Amino acid sequence: MDLKLLLKRGALLAAANWPIVAIQFIAETTLQVLLAVPIVGAAILVAVLMGGDLADLLQGSLREIFSTIASTLLSEPVALVAFMTSFVIVLLGGSVLMFLVKGGTMEVLLAANEAAGPIEREPLTLDTFRRGSRFTLPRFTAGCSRLFYRYLALGLLLMLVYALSVGAYLAFVVYGYRAAGDRVLVIGWTFIAALAAALLVAWITLVNFAYLLLQIAMAHDGVGLADACRAAARFVRAEFRPVAGVFLVVVALVVAAMLASALAWSGVGLIAFVPLVGLAVFPLQLAALVLRGLVFEYLGLTALGAYLTLYRGHAGRRAEAVGRPRLTSSPLGHPA
Repeated sequence: MDLKLLLKRGALLAAANWPIVAIQFIAETTLQVLLAVPIVGAAILVAVLMGGDLADLLQGSLREIFSTIASTLLSEPVALVAFMTSFVIVLLGGSVLMFLVKGGTMEVLLAANEAAGPIEREPLTLDTFRRGSRFTLPRFTAGCSRLFYRYLALGLLLMLVYALSVGAYLAFVVYGYRAAGDRVLVIGWTFIAALAAALLVAWITLVNFAYLLLQIAMAHDGVGLADACRAAARFVRAEFRPVAGVFLVVVALVVAAMLASALAWSGVGLIAFVPLVGLAVFPLQLAALVLRGLVFEYLGLTALGAYLTLYRGHAGRRAEAVGRPRLTSSPLGHPA
């Protein structure tokens, strides 16, 4: 299928089943709010007990705030361990919610992809949307139940890969800075560390891509992790060009959306510093955050719909190539 038609089909499936976009966004936002609880609590603890400035501690993104608090608590090992433990507990609990929701999302998109027909080749009408819309609460909850344990195992493996990747990057940077004692070497090492950070981002992107394909294989074929790995590898080998095309286009769209969001947010941020006017900008900032989250979720589900279309076609062609199973024989020697 043409790349343009693939992306159009994915976009139509995601739009026709818009409730899953909202559910994914709510689950993601819930995870972020849950992660903010131990971080804000630790920031208040540091400000009260160690005399830190609470405003300085809470500047930046959650990742930056986490790094600031963790570095501040290095002199207090007990407090650092308590903070890390609470953060990990909340992260695991929120991630389980995400794994649960992804099962329902995949179930809805599987049903929509089966029932939609060639909607990417037809005029955009209300009937087209209705044919592609397959979201129902019973179907969503059934998907959550059917795929939860498989997605839980896959998600825990994903989190382990994240932890090992970030740990290896941090160890590389820390030991590198210690080894580069000379000023010139430190300047060169800063460039190397920036390159390593870019490589880490690229690696995480590829890991997320593999995670998405494994989700599709598990849901479509009803298999476990090991069989899903083999099925996803066969799929990528057989459909490399269209899969790579969808991947590159979606990555470009995500980067463009991030740049546009950062540009808009910086402009709104400048207005927020104006007295009184800044208060009126707060609803606009909140609306921008919601819109940004929905756009990113929609782009992700568009990619999922395109990959699912490719995988379904690949699975159908593979089944035809294998052929029908042979007739089994009865104990008397006659076909069963």
